[in-house]
Amino acid sequence: MKPEIVIQATRRTIKGKQVKALRREGKLPAIIYGKHLAEPIPLLLDMHNSSHSLAKIGSSDLITLDVDGEQYPSLVREKQRDFIYGNLLHVDFQSISMDEKLRTTVRIELIGEPPAVKELSGILVTGEGKLEIECLPADLPSVIQVDVSRLEKIGDMIAVRDIIMPENVTLLSDLDELVAHVTAPMAEEVVEEAPVEVEAEPEVIEKGKGEEEEEEKK
Repeated sequence: MKPEIVIQATRRTIKGKQVKALRREGKLPAIIYGKHLAEPIPLLLDMHNSSHSLAKIGSSDLITLDVDGEQYPSLVREKQRDFIYGNLLHVDFQSISMDEKLRTTVRIELIGEPPAVKELSGILVTGEGKLEIECLPADLPSVIQVDVSRLEKIGDMIAVRDIIMPENVTLLSDLDELVAHVTAPMAEEVVEEAPVEVEAEPEVIEKGKGEEEEEEKK
């Protein structure tokens, strides 16, 4: 099975600080590496087209990188972005062999609605969001869906061991890792108002006329 996503690229000869000028010209620098390549190949991609395609590609999505007419089945290994604007600055691709198994991570997608949340006001707590797997590139899933509608009671949980994996995909993650569980709703905390302490006014004792006169003389 061939990857359906194709990204066009050309070999890049410009390196170092001069790469910034390429970005201003609408080009995206990249590199492809892998044990089947004699050495890493610096690349140039069209910034606009490749940014649109790469936005929909995850770490487990198989693509074809077309480098000057030569095709490389690949995975996207890293996307470097501008910290402020979020624009792509550089992309790393890994060239793979379609005949060799590979190890990678795949994203978990939770689907459905837990009855324990809908009917019992429970709180859905998510845990592990990715799985480590091993398979041939043709069998690589882009996402693993986990149905949380089985969580019917408070305290119900789904661990990695409960996930049904696609055929020909070997699960390598810790089987005891929690993927999702439902906890009891938090009780509303009743805050008792502290008694207001009223400062007592000093007691005024009526003075006799003689005492007042004595004080005025002082």
